[in-house]
Amino acid sequence: MTSNPPNRSTEESEESEESDAGDRSDADDADGTTPDGTDRSDGGGGIAASDVYASDAGSEYRGSVYVPVAYDNLETAPDGDEYPDRGTGGRFRLLDLPKVPEVSHVVGPSAIMLGASLGSGETLFWPLLVAQHGWALYWAFFVGVLTQFVVNTEIQRWTLATGESIFRAYDRVHPYWPWFFLVAGFVSLGWPGWAASAAKIGAAGLALGHYRLPGVGVTLVGWRTLGVLLMAFIWLTYQLTPLVYNVVERFQIVLVALAIAFALLLFVVVAPTDELAAIPTAAVGVGTLPPDRDIAVFLGGLAYAGAGGYLNLSQSLWVREKGYGMGRYQGRVKNPLIGDDPEPVQRDGFFFRPTRTNVARWREWWRVARLEHLLTFVLGLLVGATALMAVARAFAAGTDASGVDMWLLQIAPAVGGLGRALIYVVLFLALFTTEFAIVESFVRNSADIVYESYGRTAGWSLPRIFWVLLTVFAGWGVLILVLPVPVEDPFSLLVVGGAMSGLMMWPYIVLTQVINVTRLPEPVRPGWPRVVAMWWAAAFFGYFSVLLVDRTIAATFDTVAFHASVTVVGSAPGGYLLWLAFSLVQGYTVVRTAGHKLRSQGTVDGAAARGRSR
Repeated sequence: MTSNPPNRSTEESEESEESDAGDRSDADDADGTTPDGTDRSDGGGGIAASDVYASDAGSEYRGSVYVPVAYDNLETAPDGDEYPDRGTGGRFRLLDLPKVPEVSHVVGPSAIMLGASLGSGETLFWPLLVAQHGWALYWAFFVGVLTQFVVNTEIQRWTLATGESIFRAYDRVHPYWPWFFLVAGFVSLGWPGWAASAAKIGAAGLALGHYRLPGVGVTLVGWRTLGVLLMAFIWLTYQLTPLVYNVVERFQIVLVALAIAFALLLFVVVAPTDELAAIPTAAVGVGTLPPDRDIAVFLGGLAYAGAGGYLNLSQSLWVREKGYGMGRYQGRVKNPLIGDDPEPVQRDGFFFRPTRTNVARWREWWRVARLEHLLTFVLGLLVGATALMAVARAFAAGTDASGVDMWLLQIAPAVGGLGRALIYVVLFLALFTTEFAIVESFVRNSADIVYESYGRTAGWSLPRIFWVLLTVFAGWGVLILVLPVPVEDPFSLLVVGGAMSGLMMWPYIVLTQVINVTRLPEPVRPGWPRVVAMWWAAAFFGYFSVLLVDRTIAATFDTVAFHASVTVVGSAPGGYLLWLAFSLVQGYTVVRTAGHKLRSQGTVDGAAARGRSR
């Protein structure tokens, strides 16, 4: 039985027909042969490269890719070990996994994620923490970045394999999970702290607000007004093209490249090279924590050692929009005002028959996705953030200022001249690109949740939900900026948002791991190294979440009944309860995932020989 090839609509271009002709002709059947009965394997289990890689046709991935299919005519995947456990959802449709493009063709989702990271942890939280407490805390940044690399790529896994968003995967477990993350996402991202911070720095650089350049005494416009203009600009950019994702990706790539380039130039100009010599000593400080009063900032830094919180979950939707893996067959969100030919996002996704060719393609898709994230997200963070930490430590050691004030009131006057101008440019670009990514992330995630949880059955349009949420969220940010609310120090908003982002990461790390290990079939399931790494990620964020809950209760209710000692021993009774809850969740995760992997090994014939995901 041959798999059903994608069915093109008559409106699709001839170029798309030609670029995907190979996919249709290369479809394998269930025993690894082509429709004409020819076995493409080399007899030793090898697969021809032309069957796996997209070659020059992969250049189409430089933009987002979508291939329409006759969804209702496709064969559905049966229940069984070779296909995903569908939980409470409908059956998956069977299609071949698309051929694999080059890494350079699929750069985009991680660039948006990098933009979301630069203006939070990498510009404000970690430079402040290192300036206050020295390089002994650098271990946590390094570990946090690598941990989030694992978490983010595991969030991508379900979408690569099925085309569905991670929120649809959560919904297949229980429908309350997506709504939980939406509410937590709004609490963490609903305050325009990044736009406010970017506006303050922009006003400072242009001598428009409270922070004026020497010799300039005229205030032309306040930072709040500039913040409103930035929010309006973000909203307007979405009206430039029918394909919403494409404009976001292009803006973010340019802004991120400029921010990192200027950060490195700043480092060269002020030359704090002696600070870099202290970085290797950070290994000695592994396990060092800041004082209790800075735990919220520290957890925010851990969450933002990367994008953090609700933002990380957007990796699933961004790779779907880009067309990674089975996401190629899902529709993209178009602007309902100027977009034509809506592309339906199916409620139940796709999966592939576990033929040798499809499994080989999966293995390469998984390699490309991880490499794109490593080279863009991880490398960009380590280079850009470390340079800014060195500058902060060199010129603001022991500071008691907030993140924004540290740069504007202490470092900028100390470096003077070109260095000061570069600080304004770097911080403005970093904070603005983060606010841009936050608006994109919150709106895209929330639109998907609302549509799948209620809007689809109510007959609502996903693009219209997206546009309405974009307008409401941008308007909310403007409202916060124009009302006389106490946000004179935008960094306080970022601390609250960062801490909440760290708290919400613990449950979704656990949930994502349980889904990927227990619901995906053996060829695409995480290997043991990944399973152990996700145990670590859950323990890492769970541990600091307990400490933050304790400090929050103490500050809110003026009680130490829930004091949780960093060594566990010596905690108050309530603290021991918090540690018990942490241990139960962690124990459940380990037992559930390890037990399932052990029981399910060898359930798909030849999966081990073909190679599982690592």
